[in-house]
Amino acid sequence: MLPDRRMSASVETYRIRLEGIRFRARHGASRAERDLPQDFVVNLDVALPVSALPRSDSRARVFDYDQLASLVVDEGTRVSYKLLETLAERLIARVLADTPAIMVQVLVKKFGPPTLASVDAVAIELTGKR
Repeated sequence: MLPDRRMSASVETYRIRLEGIRFRARHGASRAERDLPQDFVVNLDVALPVSALPRSDSRARVFDYDQLASLVVDEGTRVSYKLLETLAERLIARVLADTPAIMVQVLVKKFGPPTLASVDAVAIELTGKR
């Protein structure tokens, strides 16, 4: 039997983290980068108000993290951005607009960036608040 939450310690934060949301898209500063789809990975950390915490052990009452993953893929594939920073900003704006989130941290990773040195991946990390 699960303990009664009213008898447990006071909850101060409610966060959902999604790691490794993958999609293929055409983002990049150069035309060549945008000509062929590339792999992108997004890690998302979302703080929700504690009032959004489900009051019972029911899936119907919990925030649907699949909604967050779908939102990331939709925004990541809907438009072609030249800068990863712009994509990260748009992801933050969408999450804050479409969910009850009060804080969003997003990391956008692109593999094989066009650099003079050999670089496996580049990542941009931004945080936004309501």
